[in-house]
Amino acid sequence: MAVKKPVYPLEAVEMIAPAGRGSGYDLTIRSISQCLTNMGMVPVPMPVTNKPGGGGIIAMDYLEQNRGQDDVISIFSPPICLINLNGSTELNYMENTTPIAQLIMDYGSISVRADSPYQNINQVMEKLKEAPGSVSIGGTSTMGSMDHIQFLKIARAAGVGNLKDIQYEGFVNGGAITQLMGGHVDILSSGISDVVGLVESGDIRVLAVTAPERLEGEVLSQLPTCKELGIDAGFIAWRGIFGPADMPDYAVKYWEAIFKEMSETKEWQAICQKYGWTMAYKDHDEFLEFLEQVNEEYRELLAEIGLAKS
Repeated sequence: MAVKKPVYPLEAVEMIAPAGRGSGYDLTIRSISQCLTNMGMVPVPMPVTNKPGGGGIIAMDYLEQNRGQDDVISIFSPPICLINLNGSTELNYMENTTPIAQLIMDYGSISVRADSPYQNINQVMEKLKEAPGSVSIGGTSTMGSMDHIQFLKIARAAGVGNLKDIQYEGFVNGGAITQLMGGHVDILSSGISDVVGLVESGDIRVLAVTAPERLEGEVLSQLPTCKELGIDAGFIAWRGIFGPADMPDYAVKYWEAIFKEMSETKEWQAICQKYGWTMAYKDHDEFLEFLEQVNEEYRELLAEIGLAKS
């Protein structure tokens, strides 16, 4: 007798943001929840819960506590690999989550306050070459994770030595922009979506973005890339959806199909254009292959700058 396929979903599905309110994770998962709700694509509530801490460790631990469940999914990006590779946690995407689908690629930005003396990224790099500890860098992720690695990759390409001496502090509770605006850090390394609103208001000036070419949009197209400023490096902040480890196949297939359908809608396209996200859907199998590739790339980069776990 054939096993009856469960009707799914019947109850609310919890959407996890691995950082505080106002973060890039928070913006992405809330945009997804709102988009799916407004279009009536999912018949149950999708409340968002923020699980900040440890650059994603708290959120990963929460997924692990819900191993085998079908009612919780989370957004993640490169830190899900980096926090394991840098020794921050033994949790890893292979054993402690179920990758479902990649949705977008975001790019990084190097920003300053509007009144900062730094007018371009090369001035920052020249200062760091003179004295690596003379400029303070803030980010939305922990040391050895995405925003830190992003800045170090750009600095290395610009010819800055002694990368370990660069002052970096991560503000994983969503307070990085507050620290920049309050003058507690000189530079903010973050995703573009974290700062686009303050760029529009004139409070923040983006010195460079890590995209391979200028982005589309009235505001985003005005932001120079690292490459056009003579720094031959970039950084891609992909974002994808993960469920708990051992998530039932019916739930994985359901969400894989829902996100593919969503990625083809005009509503989602408009959201991506607004925040400068590049649509880059990958299904479960494609996403697994991609993760294996980038995980090895991150391992090599961390080893090169001495931050890989032994």
